[in-house]
Amino acid sequence: MVCSAGCHNARMTATRIPPIQCLLTFEALARLRSVTQTAEELCVTPSAVSHRVKQLEQIMGTKLFGRADFSLTVEGVEYLAHVREGLGMLQRFPGAAAAPGKRKLRLAVTPTFARSILLPRLRQFTDTYPEIDLTLQVSIPLLDVVAEDADLIVRFGTGRYADLEHICLIHDEVTPLASPAFVRERGPFELAQDLEGEALLRSPLEPWRTWFAANGLDWPEPVDGSQFNDIGLMCDGAAAGMGIALARLKLAQPWLERGTLVRLGSGAAFGVSVPSPHAHYLCWRTGMMERWECVAFADWLRQCLG
Repeated sequence: MVCSAGCHNARMTATRIPPIQCLLTFEALARLRSVTQTAEELCVTPSAVSHRVKQLEQIMGTKLFGRADFSLTVEGVEYLAHVREGLGMLQRFPGAAAAPGKRKLRLAVTPTFARSILLPRLRQFTDTYPEIDLTLQVSIPLLDVVAEDADLIVRFGTGRYADLEHICLIHDEVTPLASPAFVRERGPFELAQDLEGEALLRSPLEPWRTWFAANGLDWPEPVDGSQFNDIGLMCDGAAAGMGIALARLKLAQPWLERGTLVRLGSGAAFGVSVPSPHAHYLCWRTGMMERWECVAFADWLRQCLG
């Protein structure tokens, strides 16, 4: 039976084509048999060489190099011939000698996710993919603050995005946090009911009713007190002694590590942290993952947050 052109195109779309930088690294390492020399030739770090080879082997589903001296496996020898043939054809194509320049990737990201989660890890990505220039833009889609021209978007919400393809990045738990000075002055907080009458910092991004209900409190959502449209600003406010913040533990980790915020209560009697009703998602428009720089960033971010 002869497959139609549509069936052929569907198979091609379903097949994962390795990023060109992985193929160039594989060819150079097979030729030089030295991570250091390969890194120098490609103007990348040795860790970038190792990461690209690992990524290529994951895509291919097989080992391409031996462990000790970078000798090729049987599959590696066979694949190298195809890679060199393909790279040779690209080099012979008219205009191929022109410098391609860096690939641009525009990322819209929520502010506290950027500061607490992404930026501490981003050097690893830029070292691994020096060919990609990142542009970071602030986006708070839950509050209709969006970056319309972004290639990839980190959104915080329910995950019901009919207009975008998406994957879940991080689930988190919420719990009340305050500054050590606030706890000393207004505590002790031994029971969840001890929050009654306290200054509860508010944000539409993280409603208090989630925590109230999970801890048996039939309290309405607070309508008074300071309000923030950014979780990081709310954590800063709580660290400054303005009141108690209901914050996600992973996003609040920098404040917890510095000791400027602490969890309330000393045991389960106070109350439990509860799953946030929302999560962080990486989103993109249909067709965007045909660009290798988008695939590279999405794969890296998922592995990084693992």
